[in-house]
Amino acid sequence: MAKYPEEFLELCRSVTDKRPKTVIDHILKHGHITTDDLKTKYGYNHPPRAARDVRERGIPLETFRVVGPDGRKIAAYRFADPSRVQFRRFDGRTGFSKEIKEKLIEQCGCCCFIYLEEVDARELQIDHRVPYEVAGESDELNPGDFMLLCGSANRAKSWSCEHCENWQKDKKKEVCLSCYWAYPENYTHVAMRQIRRLDLMWRGDDVVKYEELKSDAARAGMNIPDFVKEVLTKALRK
Repeated sequence: MAKYPEEFLELCRSVTDKRPKTVIDHILKHGHITTDDLKTKYGYNHPPRAARDVRERGIPLETFRVVGPDGRKIAAYRFADPSRVQFRRFDGRTGFSKEIKEKLIEQCGCCCFIYLEEVDARELQIDHRVPYEVAGESDELNPGDFMLLCGSANRAKSWSCEHCENWQKDKKKEVCLSCYWAYPENYTHVAMRQIRRLDLMWRGDDVVKYEELKSDAARAGMNIPDFVKEVLTKALRK
């Protein structure tokens, strides 16, 4: 085991939730953990989420590349500089999640901030608007710094953020603040790419309209997103 400050080890031992504890214990024993380890050995199909669980408990990880079992480069995680750790305990996210979640639901309802879909409160996950790995944790926990996401939106955001150049290199908070994944209602880029997103859902009686669009798109030889964009463009021109 590499030598770490006792205070850092104490913080590691304080993490009891299964997924982040698995990552921490493996790194303490082996020095790092790979995405293949997380998938094949521990059954976690979304390794970045497991790594984020650790980071959100104030334990810094850095990502690097190793050669996987099939000879290809894969991601791996190891502890970053322990001096970056803020030795404050929130008992993971559970120490503050309930209060913040209740405030966000009170303000915005049981709704995914990205997909704008109403879901059961139990299915909503708290996520930092600006990733913890970029901005760290402020001394004052402000509900406005967080958002509620459904599982699929959280996974999509996680993948996009972790492949963003700002996440990997510069870590500038102001870049994240103007990103779709932080403020989907007002943004200038998506993970530093000059694209725009519009997420639409059809539910209930509207599903019939979706199927009609799907059939119309097929007859036009187009996929649904391109067909919907064409319909909207023509409507705006009128």
